[in-house]
Amino acid sequence: MRIRFKFNKFIRVGILIGAIIFFFALFFRGGIILEHLGFEINMPFIKAVEVPEDYSTVDRNQNGIPDPIDIVNEARKGVDERTTYKSAYYDGGYPPDDEGVCTDVIWRGLNGAGIPFKRLIDEDIAANTDLYPRVAGKPDPNIDFRRVPNQYVFFERYAEALTTELIPRNIDNLKEWQPGDIVVFMEGSFHHVGIVSDKRAKDGMPYFIHNIFPFAAEVKLSSFKTPITGHYRWKY
Repeated sequence: MRIRFKFNKFIRVGILIGAIIFFFALFFRGGIILEHLGFEINMPFIKAVEVPEDYSTVDRNQNGIPDPIDIVNEARKGVDERTTYKSAYYDGGYPPDDEGVCTDVIWRGLNGAGIPFKRLIDEDIAANTDLYPRVAGKPDPNIDFRRVPNQYVFFERYAEALTTELIPRNIDNLKEWQPGDIVVFMEGSFHHVGIVSDKRAKDGMPYFIHNIFPFAAEVKLSSFKTPITGHYRWKY
């Protein structure tokens, strides 16, 4: 009897600990932990906010899909395949398809719309080396295009800069966040980048496709509490 009592007590404690962990994961930063694992979190009693689609219909690669959606679809492949987060140096620049970092989401996404991002940024780095902080005066096409500060400089120079303010349930503000947009974080030591998804939460918040340890994921952009440094749209 004493053994059974202790066993039952152990089970109850285990259930309690499990419940605490679940609710922590559910509410921590809007459910970012569970979303990173592939679970979509939407509170059932929240009224849905309808945000108009307002993205470019340009179809650069003539595949019948607008370029911004091509970018999202290509970036999302990393989420579907759970591309492993791995930071390394590769001869030729490109990592294997099954691994990468946050910056790899960008060139892979843009490639989906026929935009040769690596070539474009390498050319600009070669012509304007001093503008790029992670080059240190010596361009290296094997890695330069995969540095967040370098991508930030490139988008500041050549992409359309948009609002960095994200206001919940504000349709006018949320309309400015469209699929294929690029978001950069450069706060302190946190350097991160990703692509705005074509999916939204019930409150209108856009989802964000990115790669951070341990693998690529799609989470609500509002889950990040670090201020957004840059929000850009490719000039299609």
